[in-house]
Amino acid sequence: MTMAKRAYHPNSYLTKTKNVRQGLISRTEILLVLEEEKFSTKTISEKSELSYSVVLHHLHLLEDEKIVTIVRRGKPFIWALTGLGQKSLSGSSSS
Repeated sequence: MTMAKRAYHPNSYLTKTKNVRQGLISRTEILLVLEEEKFSTKTISEKSELSYSVVLHHLHLLEDEKIVTIVRRGKPFIWALTGLGQKSLSGSSSS
């Protein structure tokens, strides 16, 4: 993982769950993938290099906080960001 010098995604912090380091890292990786576009759990798992079960667990935590939502309930489920919560500042310029 490449989280050594990078900050956690602002939406990785949860209000209903204890925020432990590994959970923050996992949720940050998931949120960074979903910032690209909508994906299935399997694709998020592959792109984030996290196990399927870890991704699914954190997606459900993020869904409970209304940070992500299921946009297609067929097979496979497709996940997307809701737009709620804080925005990541990594892509913005300060001129």
